[in-house]
Formats: sequence, C-alpha cells, structure tokens
Amino acid sequence: MNETKRPVIAVELDPPADDDAVFFMDGVQAIRDAGADLITIADCPVGRPRADSCVLAAIIKRQYGIEALPHMTCRDRNLNAMRAALLALSIEGVHHILLVTGDPIPPEERGNVKPVFQVQSRQLARVVREMNETVFHTPFRIFGALNVNAREFARELERAREKEDCGVTGFLTQPILSPEALENLKLAREALRGTILGGVFPIVSYRNACFLNEHVTGIRVSPEIIALYEGKDKDEAGRIALELSLRTARDVLACVDGLYLMTPFRRTGLSAEIVRQVRKEYA
Repeated sequence: MNETKRPVIAVELDPPADDDAVFFMDGVQAIRDAGADLITIADCPVGRPRADSCVLAAIIKRQYGIEALPHMTCRDRNLNAMRAALLALSIEGVHHILLVTGDPIPPEERGNVKPVFQVQSRQLARVVREMNETVFHTPFRIFGALNVNAREFARELERAREKEDCGVTGFLTQPILSPEALENLKLAREALRGTILGGVFPIVSYRNACFLNEHVTGIRVSPEIIALYEGKDKDEAGRIALELSLRTARDVLACVDGLYLMTPFRRTGLSAEIVRQVRKEYA
C-alpha cells in the first residue's frame, strides 16, 4: 500500500452483555474522536447473548455519525429474520455488513438454545447481493472473514474467492501475530480482488498471549511474541502492546488497504491510542 494514502481503520468493540450501554457508547465516541472510520460489532460472539449488533449499529450511525459494520451470523436467525434486519439497517442508513457463519452454541447451553444455520455465509452473501439488486436503494457493502492463520491457507483462499463470487467485496482478517500470518496476508492480497483489512489484536499480558495461542480457534501467537510478555507487569505489558500493535500495523499497511483493530478486554483507551498513532504516521 502507498504510505501516502489514508488507510481505512475499523475498530471492533464488544457489545454489552447487559442493558447498560454507557461504557460501550463512551468507547464509540473515543474511537471516533481518535480517527477511526468504522466501528464493528460482533453478533453474539462464541454463541453467548449480547446486545443486538444491528440495533447498536443503527444507534452508532444516528448518534455518533460514524459508519458502523455489524456482524451478522447465520447461527441465530432464519432467512426471513436476516432479511428483516437488513431492511431495518438500510432504513437507518447502515450499509455495511460482515457476514459470518458463526460459532457453535456453547455445550452448556445446547439444551436451551437451538442454532438455526439455515444458510452459511456464502449463501447469505448471495441473498444480500440479490437484495442489493432488487430491494435496496443504497446497496450494502458486503464483507467476509478471512483466517490468515488457517493451517491449509490455500483452501482458505479458495473459500474467499468463492465468497467474492457470491458478492463479498471486502475481508476482515484474523490477527496477524506471526510471520506466517503476515505471509498469508500478502498471498491474500495477490489472490483477492476486494478490500482487505488486516487484523491487529493488542495482546495485554503473558496470560492473554498464552490463552489466545492455546484456546482461541483461528489465532496463532508466535513464540517470540509470547516471550516478550513473560514476567512483565501491567504497565510494561501495556507499553509492549502499543509498540507491537503499531509495528504490526506498519507491516499490514505495507500490503493491504487498512486495519481491523480488535479491542481487548474493554481497553478502548489502548485502541484509541493505536488509532491516533496510526493517523499521525499516515497523515
């Protein structure tokens, strides 16, 4: 990417798990004021209930004037419900959507909560593309997920090309936390037509690094990064998180169109500072 071009920055904030949205909305304002272009909102991540991503997206667009990118999972809604949500988003002026198949319901909830999975993300992309052509006055910009940490990345790229054929015009990637992930990001840039926002996840502790590496599907943290955090206190780990995230951002912006910054553990101040620093470097 040409460093003189203003990069796109999308920042993910976790939706509230209760009906107190003050912290979430304060985070939206802080991220907007720091210079982000988009706020992304997950749709009940890991299958646990959170405030509805589409409703939050409408509030963000209306109250804060920043573009919102809600995630829509195929797990919890049938096609009628998804079409209805898309219609409501369009009425509210939200015209970006990230389509994902969705995580499974947690084992302890499977007796009470039934997944839907009427379609998967590629099928849903075709539905949105059809609605773009027949229903919406302003078409949706359709995004998909891209796992740069996939063991069989050639197959992951094949699925991404299939998503493009179904109407996806941009991708948000899993975090770049290893040399292999960065190389896969470069391969993706060569193979895909659409916009790519490379994932940046600020690791905030040694325990956080180990947990991500061992227990979170789709994330791989290199041993070199894990070693940076060993024995560091909270302040030292925070400094490393900022420096490492900015270094990763430079690597990402050298080959793709922008950043997808994931906010860890409600650390909106850290995400806002990363956005400010990136904006200074790429002014």
